[in-house]
Amino acid sequence: MYAIIETGGKQYRVEEGQVINIEKLEAQVGDEVIFDKVLAVNTGDDLKVGTPLVKGAKATAKVLRQDKHKKIIVFKYKAKKNYRKKTGHRQSYTQVKVERIEA
Repeated sequence: MYAIIETGGKQYRVEEGQVINIEKLEAQVGDEVIFDKVLAVNTGDDLKVGTPLVKGAKATAKVLRQDKHKKIIVFKYKAKKNYRKKTGHRQSYTQVKVERIEA
């Protein structure tokens, strides 16, 4: 059984017991989060696709940790103008484990 959920402006294909990193949520470690924006649910035999959401479907997940990704380097450069600008960025994320999917 799997579902396609939307959170943080992105879509994720999730299964029960799966651990995923999503955009940062305002939740504490150990909290339970409910994703009610479910776009599709597959129960093995049956595929329910929403228009745009599946009514009554939700996915429940538990927050495992709040962290930041590895730093990426942003380097801006203009040739022959002696312009160089180096900065870094670390995107915040929330790691969740999908507990159950209800269709």
